[in-house]
Amino acid sequence: MSKTWEISKVRNIGISAHIDSGKTTLSERILFYGGRIHEIHEVKGKDGVGATMDSMDLEREKGITIQSAATQVHWKDHTINLIDTPGHVDFTVEVERSLRVLDGAILVLCGVSGVQSQSITVDRQMKRYNVPRLAFINKLDRQGANPYRVKDALIEKLRLNAFMANIPIGLEDKHSGVVDLITMKAYENQGEDGETIKEIPIPAELADLAKEHRQILIGKLADVDDGIAEKFLMEEEPTVEEMRAAMRKGVIALKLVPVFCGSAFKNKNVQHLLDAVTYYLPNPSEKIEHALDLTKDEEKFPLETNNDKPLVMLAFKLQETQFGQLTYMRVYQGTVRKGDFIINQSSKKSLKVPRLVRMHSAKMEDIEVSYAGDIVAVFGVDCASGDTFCDDKIEASMQSMHIADSVISLAIAPKSKEGSNNFTKALQKFRKEDPTFRVHRDDESNETIISGMGELHLEIYVERMKREFNCEVVVGQPQVAYRETILQGADYDYTHKKQTGGSGQFAKISGLIQPLPPQEDGKTFKFENKVVGGRIPKEFIPAVEEGFAEQCVKGPLIGFPIVGVEVHLTDGAYHDVDSSYMAFKIAAMAAMREVYQKAKPTVLEPVMKLETTVPEEYQGPATGQINQRRGVITGTTSIEGNATIEAEVPLTEMFGYSTDLRSATKGKGEFSMEFLKYAQAPRNIQDELAKKYAAKRLAEQK
Repeated sequence: MSKTWEISKVRNIGISAHIDSGKTTLSERILFYGGRIHEIHEVKGKDGVGATMDSMDLEREKGITIQSAATQVHWKDHTINLIDTPGHVDFTVEVERSLRVLDGAILVLCGVSGVQSQSITVDRQMKRYNVPRLAFINKLDRQGANPYRVKDALIEKLRLNAFMANIPIGLEDKHSGVVDLITMKAYENQGEDGETIKEIPIPAELADLAKEHRQILIGKLADVDDGIAEKFLMEEEPTVEEMRAAMRKGVIALKLVPVFCGSAFKNKNVQHLLDAVTYYLPNPSEKIEHALDLTKDEEKFPLETNNDKPLVMLAFKLQETQFGQLTYMRVYQGTVRKGDFIINQSSKKSLKVPRLVRMHSAKMEDIEVSYAGDIVAVFGVDCASGDTFCDDKIEASMQSMHIADSVISLAIAPKSKEGSNNFTKALQKFRKEDPTFRVHRDDESNETIISGMGELHLEIYVERMKREFNCEVVVGQPQVAYRETILQGADYDYTHKKQTGGSGQFAKISGLIQPLPPQEDGKTFKFENKVVGGRIPKEFIPAVEEGFAEQCVKGPLIGFPIVGVEVHLTDGAYHDVDSSYMAFKIAAMAAMREVYQKAKPTVLEPVMKLETTVPEEYQGPATGQINQRRGVITGTTSIEGNATIEAEVPLTEMFGYSTDLRSATKGKGEFSMEFLKYAQAPRNIQDELAKKYAAKRLAEQK
């Protein structure tokens, strides 16, 4: 079996959807038809969310019922790795990693509700990471289902080039099958679990509609394929193979989104969707991925899905099991064997692969080797989510080492002493899983502080402690992560002189501090040495940089880090005997304290990008609420009775927003929020923060 042939039969896909669109039910059917489970278990409870999902609600509304991150199924002669994808923007890192390992995706939509707020979020993330997708309109057995309206919403709301690839036979309780617009054949699912597919004549009442949508489909294919365009103009019929090849080309190039119809709950047309996955979504070698060369200052280079190249693989999900930590990895390049030595590029530690497993049927199957393009699980590897592993022939990373700053903090403590052991275990696990979740101990108050990307982010970790670690916690008031900065340049000239018995201390430095504009690499402090003629010996220059950087950790205005500062060192003096590394470091720290007040210091607050969707009759109250919270509205759109308001709002003002929105819209309003930027806080807020900080320092001194 050649390597190329093998790779061409592999698909790494994810299923993404708005909550309650039937993602779990569809996953269950895929696992059943793909031989992964041997009977279908219904997801009990209201609207398809039942007990099996309880812990998974917390896992960012993302899961499939089988609690594994990558489940492998076999469909005809293809291998499909089904990867669960998180949905919420608070878990940016988690979303990024899951989308990173996907080669393609199925966007599931409810046949009644259509494109909802979470569908928009999921679509935006797929676009950001260039994930080719198919759309599946589910729940066509429900009252009020209309796949054509949903297809139009994909075009209007998501700006996708969507078109019907098959059309349903009957809707609501009459939904029984589909007409395939490429083969122009009709199919029905029969048998208790819909496992038998029977070809039937196209119903007479659908003949004209099928021809109309087939013409639209051929027109879309003609836009991406010259051969079909020629036949389209000559009014000749393209062959099934030509159409499938053109559609595959269009989907992979992100130019086309074919729409498939069905009802997972009623076992209708899931097999056609699996066929479409094998026909139209890319195999691992067709989606170009990049890594960063750590030997060349993180220079980007393309990876090749080639077994003979140096090994590059990414750990994208950690899972605790009875046998220890299970790490899911995507092999991008090269091969990995049981017993191989691999190097973690974050810690530079070399380790032996003790056990390779594949999630297969109802059990884990031990394997000896995994090839480029595959998804594999490894036991006994100590690492964090997002770590890159290579062999000794290459030093590369799948992501930049820069992680976004957290914007919100909470003081947290276990309710009882007995819970402190589990409390520590939980925090260690969460830190490993998610680098945007940070933990530190406040030396002054002696409290444990957790920080993250938003209120929901931290809320879910607190809830997970309770459920997964049986640890009740006491939570303090949320604290916003403010920053300090300067608005203008200022010169400094400082001499540090200390004479005691024996050798003294001497260091003189002068130069300029000025505001640093936002940097591409996310750095907030920059130091430039402009000293000439050996006025300060080279070995003391790093001491000056260290002194300035250390003084930026805690600003004098409100005790938060100072960002956006560029320091130029232009001149100075030293003493042969009395100068030392420490003397220059102390001089820099004192110079920063002295010059800071002259450089117009100010306080910055985090500003969030807010998207609120409400029924149109509640648009006025919703807009009023945003204005009251110092929000700036940047855009409003109305589609099918719903208004979406986009705004920029300071995070400080967003506490309690979900409760207020629910009460103003009778529970019908939804919102999503992500960090956007830091902006100058109003003078009254700065004064209030400065007063609080002064009072806190006074109390500490007493």
